[in-house]
Amino acid sequence: MRPTVLEQVRDVAADLFAVPLAEITPEASPDTIEQWDSMQHLNLILELEMTFGVKFTPKEQLEMLSIGAVAAAVERKLGHV
Repeated sequence: MRPTVLEQVRDVAADLFAVPLAEITPEASPDTIEQWDSMQHLNLILELEMTFGVKFTPKEQLEMLSIGAVAAAVERKLGHV
């Protein structure tokens, strides 16, 4: 069974932020993950663009302020929503 978009986003974020996967909940955000600063946000966007073969607009990037919002943005790009 293929992992869901949320599971894949969580894996990417856990690796990028070097935190346990359990800390990467849909509600996780820059407020709850110390390593999630503006530079790491850009790295997260770039990694997700490469992983999923999508491109995010600057407006979309600004709206991706939680893991759940990030996963939803990826799903919209992939046409899953």
